[in-house]
Amino acid sequence: MHFKVANVSQLTGFDEIIDVRSPAEFAEDHVPGAINCPVLDNEERIRVGTLYKQVSPFAARKVGAALVAKNIARHIEEQFHDRPKSWKPLIYCWRGGQRSGAMAIVFAQIGWNAHQLGSGYKAYRRQVLDELATLPQSFRFRVLCGPTGSGKSRLLAALEHAGRQVIDLERLASHRGSVLGLLPQQPQPTQKGFDSQLAAELKRLDPARPVYIEAESKKIGQIALPDALFDAIHQGDCLMLEVARQERVRFLLEDYDFYVAEPERLLEQLAFLKQVHSRAQLDSWSQLVRDGRFDQLVEELLERHYDPLYSRSQDRHFQKLDQALEIRLPSLAPDILATTARDLPA
Repeated sequence: MHFKVANVSQLTGFDEIIDVRSPAEFAEDHVPGAINCPVLDNEERIRVGTLYKQVSPFAARKVGAALVAKNIARHIEEQFHDRPKSWKPLIYCWRGGQRSGAMAIVFAQIGWNAHQLGSGYKAYRRQVLDELATLPQSFRFRVLCGPTGSGKSRLLAALEHAGRQVIDLERLASHRGSVLGLLPQQPQPTQKGFDSQLAAELKRLDPARPVYIEAESKKIGQIALPDALFDAIHQGDCLMLEVARQERVRFLLEDYDFYVAEPERLLEQLAFLKQVHSRAQLDSWSQLVRDGRFDQLVEELLERHYDPLYSRSQDRHFQKLDQALEIRLPSLAPDILATTARDLPA
C-alpha cells in the first residue's frame, strides 16, 4: 500500500497536517494549524547533512534511515497511537521528498489514508507569496491615520470588537511600528511566519465589506509589508484621528508603561535616534529618563520627532489624505472608542 499525493489547494481536506521538518525549520514558518513531528531533529539533520557532504550520500542515507525510522516509531507511539483507521493525515517536509515520504509510507502501511504534500513547504510558500501579491487588490481599505499616540491601534481593536473587518498588522508583527515599538517578552515572528499569518487573515475577509487597517510604514520593526498590500493601503480611504496632545501624552504613558518600569531599556532604544538627532538632544532626553520626568520626555518626543516624521510620511504616501474623514476624539477612553467604532460603516 502506498501513500497519495495532495497539492496546496487541498490543505483544508485533512484531519491533521504534520510537518516532519526539524524544529528550527518549523519555527521559521509552517502551514497554519500544522503540528511538528520531526523525523530528524535539528542536531540529527546537521549530522546527516554533514555526512552527505563530507563522506557520501550513501553513508548519510544509512545513518539518516536509522534515525528517521526511530523517530517515526516514537511519534506513532506517543502522538498517533489512538488515531482511528479512518484518520486522514497530510504530511509534508521541505520539498515533498524523503522525510515526508518515509512517514507517509509507514502510515499508509498501517492503514491510514496518508497523503504527502507535493513539493512540500516550498509549494505552500509559493502559494503564500502569490496570495500576498494578488489578494490585497480585492479589498476596500479604510485606513486609520493620525500621529503617534492618537489611539489608532485601540480604535482598531474596538472596531474588531464591534464586528467590523480588521487587519491588525502590528499585532501580527508583534511590534508597535516605531523605534520604541518593540514589545517586552514578545519577539517578532520571522518574515515568512508573518507572511503566512497575513495571508491567512486576508483569506478570511469578505471583499464586499470594507477592511479597517492602521497606516503603517513599509517596515514594522524588522518585518516588511508585501508591496501589493502597502500599495493598496496607500490607495485606500483615510480616516484622520484628531486627539489633543495632552491626551496623547497621557495615553502613551499608559500604553508604554513597561518603559517606565525599565528605564534602562528605554535608554537603549532612544540611542537608535542618533541618526536623526544631535548628541545634545539625546543627552537631554536621556537625562529626563534618569530623572523620571516621563511626561516631559513624551511631550518633547512628540513635538520634535514623531509629529514631524509623521507629517512628512503621510503627505508623501496617502493618495486620498486630503479627502480624509476627520474623527475628533475628546479622549481615548474605552467607551469613547467603542462608540466611535459602532458609528463607522460595517
